[in-house]
Amino acid sequence: MAKAIGERTVLGFDFGTKYIGVAVGQELTGTASPLGSIKAKDGIPNQEQLSKFFNEWQPNLIVVGLPLNMDGTNQNVTFAAKKFGNRLANQFKLAVEFVDERLTTADAKEQLFAQGGYRNLKKDNIDAESARLIIESFFESQYL
Repeated sequence: MAKAIGERTVLGFDFGTKYIGVAVGQELTGTASPLGSIKAKDGIPNQEQLSKFFNEWQPNLIVVGLPLNMDGTNQNVTFAAKKFGNRLANQFKLAVEFVDERLTTADAKEQLFAQGGYRNLKKDNIDAESARLIIESFFESQYL
């Protein structure tokens, strides 16, 4: 049964060609939590790792960060991220929302550093924290 808007579980992704950050969020609270990252080869995720996240969290919606240039124009990786999101939609039969992810990596690093200094700045942490910020940005845009 489909969940009503405001009650959905969301899996969010910070797309990268080598690693893809993953987070989960709940619309009801408007918050998200970082889960980790998935290894990828040329932007194609490890299917076993990917499926584990979907099986565990049973999301109702997918949110993918859209990497854009600072002026808002597309870059090569923008098209790869769209392709990734569209593949997820087809594979898991869920709707996908794309969210502008400009500066999420910088924000993620800043927040992680504030929480635990340099030891927190591991690639896996940064990618997952970026995915968390992408989901929360999506939630915020829904309430504007």
